[in-house]
Amino acid sequence: MDKLKKILFDWKVILLIIFLLLSIWTIQPRFSSSGAYVDTINKNSSAEISGIDTGHIITNINGQEIETLNAYANIVSELEIGSVATLETNKGNYKIVYQEDGLGINIKEVPTSNLKKGLDLVGGARVILKPDGEVTEQQFIDAMDIISKRLNIYGLSDVAISQTRSIEGDKYIIVELAGATREDVEKLIGQQGKFEAQIGGETVFVGGQDIKSVCRSADCSGIDLRTCGQSQEGGIWQCRFSFRVDVSQESAQKHSEITSKLDIVTNNGERYLSEKLDLYLDDELFDSLYISEDLQGKVSTSFVIQGPGQGQTKEAAITAGLENMKQFQTLLITGSLPVKLDIEKIDIVSPTLGEQFFTSAILALAGALLAVGVVIFIRYRKLKIAIPILITGTSEIIIILGFAALIKWNLDLAAIAGILAAVGTGVDHQIVITDEVLKGAEAMGNWKERIKRAFFIIMAAYFTTVVAMAPLLIMGAGMLKGFALTTIAGVSIGVFITRPAFAKIIEILLND
Repeated sequence: MDKLKKILFDWKVILLIIFLLLSIWTIQPRFSSSGAYVDTINKNSSAEISGIDTGHIITNINGQEIETLNAYANIVSELEIGSVATLETNKGNYKIVYQEDGLGINIKEVPTSNLKKGLDLVGGARVILKPDGEVTEQQFIDAMDIISKRLNIYGLSDVAISQTRSIEGDKYIIVELAGATREDVEKLIGQQGKFEAQIGGETVFVGGQDIKSVCRSADCSGIDLRTCGQSQEGGIWQCRFSFRVDVSQESAQKHSEITSKLDIVTNNGERYLSEKLDLYLDDELFDSLYISEDLQGKVSTSFVIQGPGQGQTKEAAITAGLENMKQFQTLLITGSLPVKLDIEKIDIVSPTLGEQFFTSAILALAGALLAVGVVIFIRYRKLKIAIPILITGTSEIIIILGFAALIKWNLDLAAIAGILAAVGTGVDHQIVITDEVLKGAEAMGNWKERIKRAFFIIMAAYFTTVVAMAPLLIMGAGMLKGFALTTIAGVSIGVFITRPAFAKIIEILLND
């Protein structure tokens, strides 16, 4: 009992306990996943105005309990436009007006903790982009900002964007998107997004700089079902989407000047201007639209953009049209990238495979700890040595995970490998400390010098590991960076927090 009291009141052990409790509080493990987690909130929506924020967990709507995402969807589908919904969350109650675009909230399943899983564990896409040609640092930063804005406007969450350089000095952009498909990546990131509207070869307006607003609500965007039809060859269905854009006064004036010089022609009984409004995306003709005669010479700040959607069925064509419209709207809002980006590599991980990876990783961590405990017990034949090593090893893992949750680092397979490496190094250091303490006890009171010698060996190994990992942390990309970060964090936590506590524990237990 006296030894336990000495252990618990030693400042090194107290420091370990404090970090352990703080890590558990940071991770915030949840044993119940009922409810709907607020992932993102639409701009200028009723939800944003009400004050509800991302991270809130919706548990009740209008007195009806929310247990699953399906329950949330069923309750929301019964709401009428203009009605007020009362949402109960873990942070308070909110009243939100149901509008054409819904409540303005995007939800997902309630996470079991604050730990962010990487693509290897949840599925998604990892993309490596390389600028085409020489770019300035400002162009590089602007490209990253536009990519981030595109993905956020499109509605993709859990997006991580970083930059790295090769040994040769080439710049790369690393984009990680949870839940994204190859098609999402190629259309949103692979395209430069250079949009131009021309009449008779003269530019009227361009995306980004001339676009003042892009309509995304149901009253001025969507699919006109009257345009849906089936082709005679192949039976492919096609529907056309449309949405309104508002342009600058300068673009409207330019439209007036160009159209005032055009003739009026008749086509199928309708009167149009002699030139069409040609829409170009990345210098390729996307669509050509007739211009009504009543727009001749008119200073108009509003235009209707149209485009197609195709599918094997009418429903598939509508879905494709809405998807194309959403991507087109995103490109118009964010504008063109300052430089063309080439996709060097795309890694796609399915959600199912990611879940299998996560299960395997957890089993690997548990198996490693169990194996360490067995080997330590066989080595020393003493539970009072094996148990402290297991406890400090487990504490080390929890503190590393707490650090990852604090900085919102995505845990992937490489990061878990880094945790295993750090724990393995920790066990090695603890064995060194234990051996030195045992030798010190045999040498009649020389154990303090032995511990100092053990920590000299440990610090030398620590600095060697940090120096070896530093290049991967600075210049590495994706998985290499995750491995380096967790390894450095793990050995640092071990050397400065868990090793001193273990040394004190083992010193008290073995110093009879």
